[in-house]
Amino acid sequence: MTEILKKKLNDSAAARWTALVIVSLTMMFGYFFTDVMSPLEPLLTASVEEGGLGWSSDEYGFFSGSYGFFNVFLLLLFFGGIVLDKFGIRFTGVMSTTLMFVGALIKWYAVSHTFQGELFGYQMQVIIACLGFATYGVGVEIVGITATKVIAKWFTGHELALAMGAQVALARLGTAAALSLALPFAQKFGGVSASVALGAALLCAAVVAFLVYCGMDRKLDKSAAETVGGEPEEVFRMADLKLLFLNRGFWYITLLCLMFYSGVFPFLKFATKLMVIKYGVEPDLAGWIPSMLPYGPIVLTPLFGYVYDRIGKGATLMIIGSVLLTFVHAVFAIPSVNSVGIAMCMMVVLEVAFGLVPSAMWPSVPKIIPIHLLGSAYALIFYIQNIGLSLVPIAIGKINQANTNAEGVIDYTQTMTTFTSFGVIAILIAILLLREDKKKGYGLEEKNIKN
Repeated sequence: MTEILKKKLNDSAAARWTALVIVSLTMMFGYFFTDVMSPLEPLLTASVEEGGLGWSSDEYGFFSGSYGFFNVFLLLLFFGGIVLDKFGIRFTGVMSTTLMFVGALIKWYAVSHTFQGELFGYQMQVIIACLGFATYGVGVEIVGITATKVIAKWFTGHELALAMGAQVALARLGTAAALSLALPFAQKFGGVSASVALGAALLCAAVVAFLVYCGMDRKLDKSAAETVGGEPEEVFRMADLKLLFLNRGFWYITLLCLMFYSGVFPFLKFATKLMVIKYGVEPDLAGWIPSMLPYGPIVLTPLFGYVYDRIGKGATLMIIGSVLLTFVHAVFAIPSVNSVGIAMCMMVVLEVAFGLVPSAMWPSVPKIIPIHLLGSAYALIFYIQNIGLSLVPIAIGKINQANTNAEGVIDYTQTMTTFTSFGVIAILIAILLLREDKKKGYGLEEKNIKN
C-alpha cells in the first residue's frame, strides 16, 4: 500500500510567516510598554508643582532596574524556561501574556494615584510602580523566550535568521513608538498615567493575539504527527540541563548578550535626559534622538539575518557589532563633544550595531543547543541578561546622582565610560566565541539554509 506523504504546516511559507507576524505583534506591544517610561524621565523627575511626579534620579534608576527584580532574584525567568520546555508553547504563552497585562495594570495604578510614606528610602509610589514593572518583566521575558522557541519551531530548516531578524524588527517598532510618542501623548492626554494606560491597553491586545496563535500551534502539532517519517521531538528531562551548563560556546553567547544589551537598553532609559543636558536639545524633542535607535534595526536586523542565512559569518557579525557599540559610547563619553549632529550620527552607528549582534546571536543558539532544550537555554540567557537590565540602571542612576551639581546639571563622562567598558568586554567575548566555534564546529560561520 502506497503511503501518502504529508507536509507539515510550517512547510507552507504563508503559514509560518503568518504565525511569525502574530507572535511579533505580541512582542511589539510588549516592547512598547517596556520603554514607554524612558522618554518620560523629565516628567517623572520634575516637581509636583511643575506637573511632574517628583522622583529623583536615584528613584528613576531604581524603578528602571526593577524590571528584572523578580526574574533575577527569584529565578522566575529561568523557571519559566523549564515550564516552556516541559508544558509547551501554548500554556506558557498564555500565562506570560497575562502576567504582562496584570503588571501593567499595577504600574498604571501606581503612577495615577498619590501615596504616603516611604519604603527602603523610596516613595511608596515608586515602590508600587516597581512592583508592577517587575511583574510585567517576568511576563514579557517569558514571552520573549516563548516567541524565540516559536520561531525555531516554525523556521528551522527554512529562513531561521531572517525570521528572527524580522521578529526583532517588528518588535522594535514598539520601542520606536514608545520613544517617539510617549512624551507628546502624556503632555496632551493627562500626564504619565495616560501613556502607561495606552501601553496597558496594547498588552490586553497582546493576550488576544497569542490566543489566536495557539490555534495555529495546535494545527502545526497535528500536521507534524501526521507526517510520514517525521521524527518526534526529544522529551525534556531535568538531567539534560547539564548540556547547557557544560557548554562553553553557550556561555560565551550568554555573556555577550549580557554585555551588549547592558550597553543598549539601560542607555536608552537615560538617553533622553542626556540629550537635554549635554547636547542642549529641547525636552519636547529630546526623546526623538534616542527614538532613532529602533528604526535602523527594523530594516537592518532582517537584512543581516538574510546575510547569515545565505552567507554565514555569524560570529564575525557579532564582533563587528560589538566594536561599533564600543565606538559609539566612547564618543558619547568625551566631555568636549557636545554637538547635536554628532549625537545623531552616533545613534545611526548604534542602529547598525543593534542590527548586527541580535541578527546573528539569537539564530546561533539552536546551532549549539538541541531544540528540546531551547526554552531553558533562552531562559538562562535572558536571565543573565536581566541581571544587567536590573543592576545597570540602578548603578547608572547612582552615578548620575553623584555627578549632579547644585544646579541639577549631570556630568555624563563617568556614565558613558561605564557603557564603553561593556562594549570592550563584548568584543573580547565575541572573539572567544569565534575561536570556540572553530574548535567545536558549531557552524556559526556557516550559512543556515542548506541547499
